Amino acid sequence: MQISMLGQFGAFSGSPIDATIEYLAQLRDEGFRRVWMSQLPHEPDLLTVLAIALHEVDTIEAATSVVPIQNQHPMQLAQRALTINLAAGGRFTLGLGLTHAMVTESMWGIPWDKPVRRLGEYLDGLLPLLAGEPADASGETVSTHGVLVIPDAPRPEVYIAALGPQLLRIAGRRTAGTCTWMTGPTTLREHVGPTLRQAAADAGRPDGAVRVAASLPVAVTDDVDGLRALAAEQFAVYGKLPSYRATLDREGLAGPQDVAIIGDEATVSQRLDELAAAGVDEYIAAVFDSSPEGRDRTRALLRKKGETASGA
Repeated sequence: MQISMLGQFGAFSGSPIDATIEYLAQLRDEGFRRVWMSQLPHEPDLLTVLAIALHEVDTIEAATSVVPIQNQHPMQLAQRALTINLAAGGRFTLGLGLTHAMVTESMWGIPWDKPVRRLGEYLDGLLPLLAGEPADASGETVSTHGVLVIPDAPRPEVYIAALGPQLLRIAGRRTAGTCTWMTGPTTLREHVGPTLRQAAADAGRPDGAVRVAASLPVAVTDDVDGLRALAAEQFAVYGKLPSYRATLDREGLAGPQDVAIIGDEATVSQRLDELAAAGVDEYIAAVFDSSPEGRDRTRALLRKKGETASGA
């Protein structure tokens, strides 16, 4: 199982551009292969920041987790993604998804409806453009007609943030896989992985065509109670949003603090092994300890696990 890191603007100080460059360079030097970064509606534009950072920092890959689709046209997103991947020399992965009703309706005035149709029609326009082909798709929620001319831009892989069976089937048929957040090993093992991979097989895609990337909070610590309390406070909203509440209920868990990976080195290592056994191809570590010492300790264990997996 590949070990990657999650980056968040909220954890940075100073210029988000300078901080992202510094963060990517640090993780590259520590031996991490890929960083996933979140796009929240109130934060700087992630795609612009990554275009600059990936041009400045070599070797390391970056992915988005995730860019919402409702507030931008497929042609615009394809244009931006190809331009970033041109700047990055092919090291960019586009993770996209349907954000929550509280964002689309309350902030943007866009209805949160017909999610399955909306995602399918969005991909009808986006995927041909990313492949360097014309798009000619008329839909109910979005239509895309046109072509982009961005010479030498590598095609980025696309991941879908999907938990429901219909969205997972779309991801399995049409993309590189799914990226999940706050989803435990039981759901990953019994629902996410099987649904995704069966959809890929039904579409005639080869074994290994799709991957499960799963992100969970993690902290290597001796103060388990203290970090559980911090997780309960920091991630409280995910115990209320319907999609994440449903996954916690499926796991039989009370809140985000129960799905977070918290404990000493042996405990965290065992929990990571459980994710790998659940069919997770890439673990995205959301290190949330507020102390520099705790963050360093956690990254050290993650590096060790990643090196072991690479050498296996």
